[in-house]
Amino acid sequence: MQNASSRGTDATTIPDHPSEREIPSMCQHQPPCPTADSADRESARLVAHHPEQGWSLLCNGVLLFEDTGELLPDGRVIAPHRPLGAGRVVTAA
Repeated sequence: MQNASSRGTDATTIPDHPSEREIPSMCQHQPPCPTADSADRESARLVAHHPEQGWSLLCNGVLLFEDTGELLPDGRVIAPHRPLGAGRVVTAA
């Protein structure tokens, strides 16, 4: 038994894509928050906060994790950067 398919393949062209995709800013307030590439990116306003899941979304598109790791909008990963001696809390007298 021979079942030949009469379906043809549609040759679609793929549009040219830039090598780096442009990510629009999520920040709509003034003054604008620091960009995801800024050193102070963690100071951007919270858009979504899910402490039960251990993450927060900042208005510059950065996903901030409770272990201080970050996922930037372009996919780069910033490793956790806890201060040394975080296990010891010192209080002022």
